[in-house]
Amino acid sequence: MNPVEGVCQCGAIRYVATLANGDAYRCHCRMCQRATGGLASALFNVRRDAMTWTTRAPDRFASSPIARCGYCAACGTPLTFEYIEGSETMDLTVGSLDDPSFVRLTSHFGVESRVPGWIPHDGPPETRADDYPPLLARWTAANKAQ
Repeated sequence: MNPVEGVCQCGAIRYVATLANGDAYRCHCRMCQRATGGLASALFNVRRDAMTWTTRAPDRFASSPIARCGYCAACGTPLTFEYIEGSETMDLTVGSLDDPSFVRLTSHFGVESRVPGWIPHDGPPETRADDYPPLLARWTAANKAQ
């Protein structure tokens, strides 16, 4: 288990988390592109019970019926991706880590939305969002609830 710390750009929101490993992924989905204003989001997964906001919790935006993104309203730093219900884990942004060199890219997600010519395939496994059964199940349940 490895403890890591992170912070938003202005320092208003700080966290500490204990990671089982240093695995991280790059998400190319349109939601992450829009949330970050970039071509992809670099994220790592952490158990919610292994994560503590040491200053205050981030502000949150419901980015879809199944998920929300945490950010700092003062400086705009993206901090989290979280399913609203039914998950013991959440994702934190690699860029918010005090020392991002600890994590390593192990996979790509949402590759159907990768912007051609900007982020080439670089070796790690790739998954399409529409080929990921847990995500499809969440969307199906959300659509039935409407």
